[in-house]
Amino acid sequence: MSGTVPSNALRLAPVTEQNLAAVLAVQVRPDQRHLVSPVVKSLAEAYVHGEVAWPRAVVDGTEVVGFVMAFLDIVWDQEKDPDDRRSGIWRLNIDAAHQGRGYGRFAVGAVLDELRGRGAGPAYVSWDTGAHSPEPFYLGLGFRPTGELSGGQRVAVLPLDASSAR
Repeated sequence: MSGTVPSNALRLAPVTEQNLAAVLAVQVRPDQRHLVSPVVKSLAEAYVHGEVAWPRAVVDGTEVVGFVMAFLDIVWDQEKDPDDRRSGIWRLNIDAAHQGRGYGRFAVGAVLDELRGRGAGPAYVSWDTGAHSPEPFYLGLGFRPTGELSGGQRVAVLPLDASSAR
């Protein structure tokens, strides 16, 4: 199903006791499960890395349709360059029943707005390549590969100017 959702109905919301069950119920398509960790792992990582993790529910009206987690101002590679601080998209899970409607695009754009508001430099993301990779999605939003790999995933960057990922 293709189409765009009305932006006034969408928002990113903190994960709370009230929406936790709905956030944990977010499941990507079976053919995507090898590409992105489940939400429960992301929330565990957010707990452990609370100083840099920014987890949010993707909400349409009152319905949780996805999950996104950003990373904020981390040192990318302490040994290589301790001054290389980065922010970006850590994880994006749009529920299988809600894919193809613009929710992923909205979530990335909302994270980029948050990063801009915090004065972050360019935004980064990484992805696995191969079958069903999100590479076309991120390239379509303007991310460009850096030539780096992180945990075997391709790293890409997007300058945070006013028009990026809108």
